[in-house]
Amino acid sequence: MSKMLEAISSALSLPAPECVTLAGEGALPSCYAVTELAAASVGAAALAVRQLIAAQGGPAAEVVVDRRLASLWFGWSLHPVGWERPPLWDPVAGDYPTADGWIRLHTNALHHRDAALAVLGTPVERAAVARAVAAWRGAELEAAVVAQGGCAAMMRSSAEWAAHEQGRAVAAEPLVAQAGQAGSFNVGWAATPSRPLAGLKVLDLTRVLAGPVATRFLAGYGADVLRIDAPDWSEPGVIPEVTLGKRCARLDLRLAQDRAVFEELLGQADVLVHGYRREALERLGFGEAARRRLNPGLVDVALDAYGWTGPLSGRRGFDSLVQMSAGIAQRGMQWQGAAKPVPLPVQALDHATGYLVAAAAVRGLLYRLQEGRATQARLSLARTALLLEQMSPPLGAAAEPALAAFGDADLAPGLEQTAWGAARRLAPPVRIEGAAMAWDRPASELGSAPPRW
Repeated sequence: MSKMLEAISSALSLPAPECVTLAGEGALPSCYAVTELAAASVGAAALAVRQLIAAQGGPAAEVVVDRRLASLWFGWSLHPVGWERPPLWDPVAGDYPTADGWIRLHTNALHHRDAALAVLGTPVERAAVARAVAAWRGAELEAAVVAQGGCAAMMRSSAEWAAHEQGRAVAAEPLVAQAGQAGSFNVGWAATPSRPLAGLKVLDLTRVLAGPVATRFLAGYGADVLRIDAPDWSEPGVIPEVTLGKRCARLDLRLAQDRAVFEELLGQADVLVHGYRREALERLGFGEAARRRLNPGLVDVALDAYGWTGPLSGRRGFDSLVQMSAGIAQRGMQWQGAAKPVPLPVQALDHATGYLVAAAAVRGLLYRLQEGRATQARLSLARTALLLEQMSPPLGAAAEPALAAFGDADLAPGLEQTAWGAARRLAPPVRIEGAAMAWDRPASELGSAPPRW
């Protein structure tokens, strides 16, 4: 039995996971237990679905998690046939040496890149950025970029993060913070044991990468996922990866007519998954109280980067930045004896948090069915990083054998006809007996569907 799966199940108030079997061999190369995290987070989400099936009168099915496939899904599940995925990273994004250490600039969004370049006073030229960064101390540059509206993180050690005020705040938070109250509910969804989330309305207000992973999982068991983006938002490097099974629409929540549409969608939703910063939703008039007023029975699941308490709560952040802040990249550097930061081999904080978000959403549905409660859950990449830190072996411990090379046997049969062309998708990482993970829609472009259920 995986200790990490036990810890996650306990955090979600799920039964002990004796019904979950872990199969497959090999591990992603890391000084952290990344493959165990992959298998445990996928397993927890599937365990929650299994409990929901049983609560709806279905069989108490066995759950089998393939550790190898779970690890591969933490990378890229989509393999294009005859076309190339857009580049993942902006030319400026990456790690740079400062006057006293290292810093990472996250510049994939144009406004984040503009913010960093405004502070540094450089053009979009990597060599010029490197020269400018080298003149700064890390903490001062991080603060300046964040104050300008950008995203940056200096490299800290695990000990430095544990002593930092934000590190202490995150350590005091639960892995999954859950709260509930009596609620009134929409008519139940059209579930069957084989498609336990069929007819469930999931409103997706998330961006790269954890939130879209969560809603992709929910779509795999039949949920009707409607993703909403602003008119000008794009994240081309990951859209083919994460829109599987979903419909994607656009709304401008600053416009009265679009706000009215969104309010109607929200009022009819069973689940809302959102990753906007709290103040952003409050400014738009869709803060926690407003959401609960519009839909008293909503399962409301939120995620952020740096935690929900402490001085950095609400800070813009991404997986690679949290890895720098929380000591992960520094420990990897020490492990490899490298001269620069060494991140995890995959964006494991994003993916793991995504599956935990999916599990929390399904747990909320269980509360709704069994106790008549409307629930709220909060998770963060930084708290998932702490779980990984706590559950990983010490430096110098014997490593598991590496995963075997990727091959055709890892792929599901048939082609997925995405909006960009044909592709092969990895086989599902988990099997719930009698309830296959399968998606009704191929990956699609943002804004390709109307904003309606």
